[in-house]
Amino acid sequence: MHTLIVLIGPTGVGKTELSLELAERYHTSIVSADSRQIYADLRIGTASPTPTQLARAKHYFIGTLQLSDYFSAAQYEEEAMKLLETLFEEHEVVILTGGSMMYVDAICKGIDLMPTIEPETREMMQQKYQEQGLESLCEELKLLDPDYYQIVDRKNPKRIIHALEICYQTGKTYTSFRTHPKKERPFQMIKIGLNRPREELYSRINQRVDEMVKEELVEEALKVYPHRDMNSLNTVGYKEMFNYLDGLWTLDYAIEKIKVNTRTYARKQLTWFKHDEEIRWFHPDDKAEVVQYIDQQLAHRTT
Repeated sequence: MHTLIVLIGPTGVGKTELSLELAERYHTSIVSADSRQIYADLRIGTASPTPTQLARAKHYFIGTLQLSDYFSAAQYEEEAMKLLETLFEEHEVVILTGGSMMYVDAICKGIDLMPTIEPETREMMQQKYQEQGLESLCEELKLLDPDYYQIVDRKNPKRIIHALEICYQTGKTYTSFRTHPKKERPFQMIKIGLNRPREELYSRINQRVDEMVKEELVEEALKVYPHRDMNSLNTVGYKEMFNYLDGLWTLDYAIEKIKVNTRTYARKQLTWFKHDEEIRWFHPDDKAEVVQYIDQQLAHRTT
């Protein structure tokens, strides 16, 4: 049976290199599950694979969209599932890797069907956001849906507002619409989670941010600055740099804030992934153990 190796973990943990080694070992392609690396102009700030890395294995959903392109997790599910159908005609095994929780869930579980929001509810929430601010809405979400509050990016107004829209319109929690039975997939999955001790992970994140700055992250942020209000740029790395370019922060402070916010995002990723009991966790340096586990699973599932 066709097998999708799902390689996940927090940002900066080391997914890219291991995904390449697995793709080379199993002679297959890599499907990215990163909602920001999909944009062509965000190479540095999203730590996209380098040209050398891209040459080692065929990649999909890397640098294929423009900043103005709208692309949802539901669209990703539809396009990625069509792609996998094609790839499995050529390969017994395909690699899916990335840290965007919604994209990973879109393939592994399927996107839940959400109620359509009435215009009145949408207008009400936009007005509350304008008048009360994001912090007030976060506190409201904490009361109405504490479970989602624990895992949502509380600096992302789009997600906070949408969750509250669902709560107000249906009288139910947003979480209740995210717990439907997962969709059946025409392939089996082997889920590999990568993690490191916290201080080790944080050190790698800090180092990677410093490397991004050396690779001209400031210049990249300046290039996309005219598009700063687009959803594609509502992400760690660029929001902080825009504050620097606006003269609100010093460069050193912006860099430090990127490190802090990236570490916070890594914790949220781990909280999200830890709910999935199908994931087998490894240290990224334990490559032999990862390969042994995958080979065992492949052999077991083909007998």
